Amino acid sequence: MKLYSRVQVVKLSIIIFVLAVFLTSMMFLACSKKSGIKTENNSSFDSNSSDKSAELGETKNKSHLESILETNDSSSQKFSDNGDFDFSSYSQEEVQNIYVYEMCNEAVVNITTKVMNYNWFLEPYVQDGGSGSGSIIDKRGYILTNVHVIQGASEIYVSLHDGSQYKAEVVGTDLDSDLAVIKFEPPKNMELQTISFGKSEDLKVGQRVIAIGNPFGLERTMTTGIVSGLGRPIQNSNQRIIRNMVQTDAAINPGNSGGPLLDTAGRMIGINTMIKSSSGSSAGVGFAVPSETAVRVVADLLEYGEVRRGVIQANIIQLNKRIAQYAGYDISQGVMISEVTENGNAQKAGLCGGSEAAYYGSRRDIIYLGGDVIIKIDNIEVNSLADYYSALESKRPGDSVMVTVRRNKKNIQMRVVLAE
Repeated sequence: MKLYSRVQVVKLSIIIFVLAVFLTSMMFLACSKKSGIKTENNSSFDSNSSDKSAELGETKNKSHLESILETNDSSSQKFSDNGDFDFSSYSQEEVQNIYVYEMCNEAVVNITTKVMNYNWFLEPYVQDGGSGSGSIIDKRGYILTNVHVIQGASEIYVSLHDGSQYKAEVVGTDLDSDLAVIKFEPPKNMELQTISFGKSEDLKVGQRVIAIGNPFGLERTMTTGIVSGLGRPIQNSNQRIIRNMVQTDAAINPGNSGGPLLDTAGRMIGINTMIKSSSGSSAGVGFAVPSETAVRVVADLLEYGEVRRGVIQANIIQLNKRIAQYAGYDISQGVMISEVTENGNAQKAGLCGGSEAAYYGSRRDIIYLGGDVIIKIDNIEVNSLADYYSALESKRPGDSVMVTVRRNKKNIQMRVVLAE
């Protein structure tokens, strides 16, 4: 049996302690690299440079859309420069949540409206309207929200994170996507925080998302969840079907409408618009207009004040059982072509209107029966007017679509070049 002196035991203990400290340090560094957390530039979150965003308001030769798409939030620099933030105190998920909130919450505004009403003596007076949320997308004061948040308003006000309130004006609205752009004039010395667009087409079911809004008037409330579904066609309050809606289980309540749905890098991948609920409050199923749609709509609203879509130059009527029976159609769903515009794209493509005049609705309008019934545009089934407008929602003037019509109990396909 071999004996060790006290000095040898002490030396061995010191060596074991040093090795343990070294191995622990190496494991900590490996875990840090694997998690991707960095405390200087936050590069693992793909944050954008603040230099470009500082130039946004100064670049006068760029279009509104170019300026907005180049907008990058300067809050990421503020977040990374905060030396007091101790990453080791939080999990990776908590760090991302805190990062996104710090980066974006000041760019979310509370929108309130005033509406005109009339008393018993038909005298007009102004009263409080609804409220909702919006996202600042440009340092010059442009805000993206929903149409139904500001619809019917005689006055619109936006409240910022510091409690200041400003009157806003409507730049443009689009019922088909339920998106609107409003604008207020910020003071010259005010540096607005903005939110940049992400890519909704890259989303995956199960991906974590974050919503910031003003539910029940509780300003800049944050909720988290996942993408629970993609490509949902949902009919909005304006009786328009919005396709490719992003479904989420992040809590969305009255007041969240118009606010941003964000990815974990703080980019807006959707605009929270509606919920499916029997009670009117969050039931775990919310829907957001995808950013892919928002970018296209915002571009037109800023340039034209409206969205310019391609159209079929014809008078379209919703088909129903009564009309179908009276006109002798063998189907009762679709949209009937009552008249085609002379020398318009529908006539040139071979689409036919009706020839038998009949009263329609309140007997003040006349429609023509016997025309083609549109049942499909490209690969989208058209059973109603909402389907018809939805199928053309993303189409531009000059685009070509394949239109399938029902004529003489047969399906016929015709290619139509859309007009403005």
